Parts: sequence; structure tokens; C-alpha cells
Amino acid sequence: MKHKNINTKYVLFLSVVSAMGGLLFGYDWVVIGGAKPFYERYFDITSSPTFQGFAMSSALFGCLIGAAISGNITDKYGRKIPLLFSAFLFVFTSLGTGAFNSFTAFMIFRILGGVGIGIASNVSPVYIAEISPAHMRGKLVAINQFTIAFGVLTAQLANMLIAEPVAVDATDAIIRDSWNGQTGWRWMFWACAVPASLFFILMWLVPESPRWLTKAGKREKAMKVFEKIGGKEYAIKETDEIALTLTEAEHHGTKEKFTNLFSKELAPIIVLGILLAVFQQWCGINVIFNYAEEIFSAAGYGISSTLFNIVLTGTTSLIFTIIAMFVVDKTGRRPLMLMGAGGLAIVYVIIAAGYYFEVKGFFMVFWVVTAISIYGLTLAPITWVLLSEIFPNKVRGHAMSVATFALWFSCAVLTLTFPFLNKALGTSGTFGVYATICFIGFFFILKKLPETKGKSLEEIERELVR
Repeated sequence: MKHKNINTKYVLFLSVVSAMGGLLFGYDWVVIGGAKPFYERYFDITSSPTFQGFAMSSALFGCLIGAAISGNITDKYGRKIPLLFSAFLFVFTSLGTGAFNSFTAFMIFRILGGVGIGIASNVSPVYIAEISPAHMRGKLVAINQFTIAFGVLTAQLANMLIAEPVAVDATDAIIRDSWNGQTGWRWMFWACAVPASLFFILMWLVPESPRWLTKAGKREKAMKVFEKIGGKEYAIKETDEIALTLTEAEHHGTKEKFTNLFSKELAPIIVLGILLAVFQQWCGINVIFNYAEEIFSAAGYGISSTLFNIVLTGTTSLIFTIIAMFVVDKTGRRPLMLMGAGGLAIVYVIIAAGYYFEVKGFFMVFWVVTAISIYGLTLAPITWVLLSEIFPNKVRGHAMSVATFALWFSCAVLTLTFPFLNKALGTSGTFGVYATICFIGFFFILKKLPETKGKSLEEIERELVR
């Protein structure tokens, strides 16, 4: 139902500020891809797939920790405090990652940064969903993916602008002893401290989630937030509806405990969320961002050209995420997810064939960019929208924590295994594996995913919890 008195500017402000966690998540997640050719030479790990994989996936292991602890934190202390804590971690770790000469210290700060990503990736979309009117929730939650894509592009641009040109025939020793190899990669990480500090400051201006306040028995405070969003009538309606679903949850025996997530009533929803989260990662698109050097090198590009192509992929992702923001509440979630799974499966088959027949240059870049455009329009933003919608009010923090943990665990597995898959199967065979996963994902979505477009969180809860 569309309400007349929604303070759109205020809701947009709250959404953008809380979604800055997504921006930092995107930056911190991808900056390592551009720094990779330089810190690997600096730490002398270019000949070790094991150390390369751990360096790339270290932040993802931190994400697992962040996702695991965020459920208890968000259900106990609300949504605002965890977002403030994640902002602090982003500032602290972005400065620390580039400050030391030890590979161990590098790994420790990457893991701690990952904790910030794990918390922000859980809490930001939940907060936005909980303050958003139903008719515009998809667009507003998609802002979180927009900021992720913007953070990705910002990191890619920073990497390209910071790095000095590298000769195609430059040896490892030359790259290691250059400004890029000694200092440039450090500035790539340090640059993240600027938006992280802004996020930390602005989060003090954001109120607590009114849905969490209602659940915590602070109805008057929740009413004030809802009233500022949509007026007194809207505030009464929303708080009454939330209170009713909480009462119904008590009647069904739904308790705010982790173990209760796998009860007969909730298990199907939790499993759906986990599988959607895993599929968003195992569709394989993130290896293009994290292992761009290897992928574009296999297509015949040097390091400097690769940095440009990485920026091209980030720009594409941002553009199609913007498009997704304007179609998700019109087209619906289910059609976009089907388009993403089916489209990626087809494109990956083409990419795999291109690598198999050793096609070089623009042809390969075109299809890689096409894959990223499909992902940016569909699986990237819509998965986060769905995860923020499908879990009941009573257990949303814990449930989202489980789904986010599954997402980052699958992302860590994906990132850690790519060097080994790439070595064993070649780039062609690896993309063939991802194509198979996408075909399976298409049929799963076709059979199991309900449509949530235009429904309040409480309406969705009543439909899914039987």
C-alpha cells in the first residue's frame, strides 16, 4: 500500500547514510584486486597459490566473524551501534593494512577489515528495509548495492590513479622495487579512511530502527521515528502491525534465539535465504573483480591495461545497479533473479569457449563486461533486497546473520579455490563450472522463490511463516 505523506527526502537520507557501509564494503572488498600485482611482489608470494589465495580471502574470513557476531549484536543492541562499530573498524584497518612491512600484519588487518564488512553487509540492508515504506523498499534497499558498486568503482579508480604506469615486460624485481611495489599499494588501502571517517560521523545523525525499537518494547521512540517518516497515522498503523506480528510470533512459539531459526515454521525460510546467499557468490562473478589480473592476462592484457579494464567493469556494475533501483519495484524480484541466473549461464558458456579457443582482446572484455552488467542488474542488488525482506521481525537479526555468514563463507570458498581451479581446469574450464552452477540456480529460483514486490515486511512474514 502506498502512503501519501511519506517524507521521501528523510527516508532517502537515512538509506544513503546507512548504505555507506555498503560503499566501504565495496571499496575494501575490491581494492585488493588492484593492489595485488604490487603487494604480492613486495611480500614475495607470486609463486605461492596458497599464500595468494589466503591474502585474497583473508578479509572474507573476517567477514565470517563479522556475520557470525552481528546477529546477537543487532538483536540485542539494535542496528545503529553495529553500524558505528563497523565504521570504526573501516577507519582503523584501512590505515593499518598499509602501515606495516610484515605479511602477517597485513593479513591481520585484512581480517579485521573483513569483520567490518561482515557487520555492515548484514546490518545496512536490514536497517534500510526496516525504515522503508513497502512501495519503495526495493529501490531503497537497492541503494545499498548501488553504494557497494560505487565503492567498487571508487577503489578501482583509486587503484588506477595511484598506480604509476608499468611496462609490459617489467620483471617481478622491477615491479617490487618501484614506487608501486614499495608505497603505491599502501595508499590504495589508506584512501579508504576518508569515506570511512565520513560514515562514522554521519551515523550519529541516524535514529535507531523503529522496528527494532518496537520489538524492544520502546514503542514511543518507534512512533517518533515512524511519524517523522510518514506522519502520525502512518506511525500508528506501522507500530500496530509490527506489534501484531510479534504477538503472532509468540503464539507460534517463535523465540528470539538462534536455535529457533531451524524450527519447523522457520527452517524453510532460513534455508531459502542461505541458498540465495550462496548462489549470489557461487555464480562466480566476484572472481572477475578479485582475480582481474589473471582473467585479463589470459585475454592478452598487461597490468596497466588490466587496471583500465577493471575500472570498465566497475563502471558497468554501477550503471546497471542504478537501472536495477528503478525496475525492482516494478518488475519484481523473481523475474530479475531468473534473468540473472539464466543470463549468466549463457554468457559464461561463451566466455569459456573464448578462453578455450584462445580468443584475445576486445571480444573477451565485451563478454566479461556483459556478465557484470547482468549481475549488476539482477543477482547483486536483488539478493540483498530479498534477504532483507523474507525473515520475520522477531528473528531478523539472527536470520540475516546466518544468511550473511553463508554468503561470506561461500565467497571465501570461491576466492580461495579460484587459483586452484584455474590451474587445474584453466580459465575456460573454471567458467564452465560457474555456468553449470548458474543453470542449477535458475531452476531452483523458478521452483522455490516467491514474489515479495509491494508487500509490507509483516505481510511477507504472514505468507512465509505457516
